[in-house]
Amino acid sequence: MSDDAFEPHPDRLLPADPGVRAIARDIYGQMKDQSIISPHGHVDPRLLLDDAPFRDLAALFITPDHYVTRLLHARGVALESLGVGQGPLEEKDARTAWRLLAEHWHAYAGTPSRYWIEHELHDVFGVRQALAPQTADAIYDQVAECLARPEFSPRALFAQFRIQVLATTDDPCDDLAVHRALREDPEITGRVVPTFRPDKYLEPARADFAQLTDALGAAADHPVDTYVQYTEALRQRRLFFRDNGAVSSDHSHADVGTERLNEADAERLYAQARRGEITVEAGAALRRHLMSDQARMAADDGLVMTLHPGVHRNHHRGIHERFGADVGFDIPTAIDIVHGLEPVLNDVGLNPGFRLVLFTIDETVFSREIAPLAGVYPSVYAGAPWWFIDAPDAIGRFRRAVSETIGYSRTSGFIDDTRAFCSIPARHDMARRVDAAHLAGLVAEHRMRIQDALALAETLPAQQPRYVFRLGED
Repeated sequence: MSDDAFEPHPDRLLPADPGVRAIARDIYGQMKDQSIISPHGHVDPRLLLDDAPFRDLAALFITPDHYVTRLLHARGVALESLGVGQGPLEEKDARTAWRLLAEHWHAYAGTPSRYWIEHELHDVFGVRQALAPQTADAIYDQVAECLARPEFSPRALFAQFRIQVLATTDDPCDDLAVHRALREDPEITGRVVPTFRPDKYLEPARADFAQLTDALGAAADHPVDTYVQYTEALRQRRLFFRDNGAVSSDHSHADVGTERLNEADAERLYAQARRGEITVEAGAALRRHLMSDQARMAADDGLVMTLHPGVHRNHHRGIHERFGADVGFDIPTAIDIVHGLEPVLNDVGLNPGFRLVLFTIDETVFSREIAPLAGVYPSVYAGAPWWFIDAPDAIGRFRRAVSETIGYSRTSGFIDDTRAFCSIPARHDMARRVDAAHLAGLVAEHRMRIQDALALAETLPAQQPRYVFRLGED
């Protein structure tokens, strides 16, 4: 085999011990060909509606993936050179970005980004060369030739990837016309569902809060002059999303506080926010009250509430001003889930209509806070590792951290949380391999029967997220 040849090992991520590896192979065999259920992600649904060919490798592998751009930037590569914030690139610029990735490819050794991209290049596009500066152009040409063929259109890949459900992330004011068109299109092989993401409409200290609430009122065709009216406008938009296929709402704030205010204080602070006169502290207090409102609405309308808290967004102001959000400058912070959610769980935590999936980027929170909550509240589920910890070792640590407390039925199923469409099957396959390794270890230690491990292998990839996110079987 030449130095440039590359073939992902069929036993990648499975245990090194031959005996345990043999068990893991059987368990993984039950998982690997199951359909993909993706209940949380950030792919633009218009990608599938328009079904336009992918333009270039930068748009496919680099610019939508902040894992890739952030490490290149840390190594001194300007974001402009990667096409970030520039829209579609000319071929020469896209090729330049690809060459930059190849030049720095050695820096990705051992990272999930490299694992996913190598999986994509090999399994999706048939590349049999390792990416390196000397192979970059040949690989670019091979993948570009693939992208020009009908079998590599977004819809064709959607079917090839066996995606049964793909959830997007959508603004509450979105008319969801794209989603309706996809739902009515007989050529779409799976479901593409919206997700209600109201974060910016729940941050009263934002300078543009008045404009945002006006837009919300226009979308709901309902006044928003008072707190009560605003709350009703949010309720109507949630119902609109549910009626258009949404199964969940997604929330990502600096903390998970849910302390309620009395109604008079909520009304007073809302009026201050509409006038642009609210303080940061008062804005946070009102936001926590509004999050409690969202939980109450979830108990009524059935949308699963997911929390992705504890992120300091847009850490570098200059980068944010030049390139916008979601370019890799979001940094994890510490959170207190136990005390932050105590008010809302005392309020609706035992309501049979309420369902809450908790995610964290702080691994210590899994065993200390999330698993104990999911192990006693029927409404709470432990969300899979995401963002900075959706990596093989972290996923393995997650399973070990929570399974002794809550088993497997109180977990969410894997989420890919990605904008990079072609990485979806790579990410799900990675999680299945790690789960197979985890279960094989329990079998080898005689802590679980092989029959039980195989039964879990049938359940975890697709049935579990379907159940947790109330997706049904259609």
